[in-house]
Amino acid sequence: MRGYALAVSGPAGVTALVLAETVSGGLVLLFLTPLWNEVKRGFFTLTGCVLLALSFGTWGAAAAGVTLGSEAGAWSVRLSAALAFVNLVWVVLMFAKRHTAARVVGVASVPLGVALLAVMAGTAEGTWIVAFLQLLAGAAFLGAVIDGLLLGHWYLTDRGLTRTPINRTTNLLIIGVVLEAAALLIGGFGPTEPSTQFNPLLTSAGLASWIALGMVAATALIAVLIRVTLRGTRSTAVQSATGFFYLAVITALTAEFAAKVRFLP
Repeated sequence: MRGYALAVSGPAGVTALVLAETVSGGLVLLFLTPLWNEVKRGFFTLTGCVLLALSFGTWGAAAAGVTLGSEAGAWSVRLSAALAFVNLVWVVLMFAKRHTAARVVGVASVPLGVALLAVMAGTAEGTWIVAFLQLLAGAAFLGAVIDGLLLGHWYLTDRGLTRTPINRTTNLLIIGVVLEAAALLIGGFGPTEPSTQFNPLLTSAGLASWIALGMVAATALIAVLIRVTLRGTRSTAVQSATGFFYLAVITALTAEFAAKVRFLP
């Protein structure tokens, strides 16, 4: 890549953006909320393994999507590689039972994830500040979904865990839905330049934005259903909520993939 100005584009670029949002949002909710004092350390090991796989996927997708265009693409590859290896370090420390050190490295991964989103915002077609806010909204949206799904499964192993963590994650999901809807409105709904890399309906008719908005609305409905379900006092309420989180993963990822079709040049 030396000597070239680089950008991230095409389906691989879209994938890199969505995965980066998921990893960054997941890290924020994992280390900047009270979870460390609420759940057993195994939950951090489990979530860390998932985020680790996604972070290496981000690196691979960013590298595959590099084209001539902007230096932001080169930095996207570098920072996604750095984030993947930092995540690897704290996950290994968790397996080694060096929990304090793992937490320190994990907290350090949060600003690195935000920095990755900031750099990726430079690959967007619009202004940097709008693009960065859109990526932050996507990170809040997808981070709440992935952490909520894994947390719901954790209740199967930790029967004594209170409802506080999953209730908080559900509230954060609702906030994420609002932020994501606002980001879509900022992005607009008109057609974009046609591209052979995407289905022409997604670009010429501006269908991608409408698909994204529909999926955000579906996720909003699911979030409300999760909140209502968790009002039940029986343990099966959490199991039902986890099932809804499965649906939220599908709708949220579909929304973000569709939204990011308009994001890149």
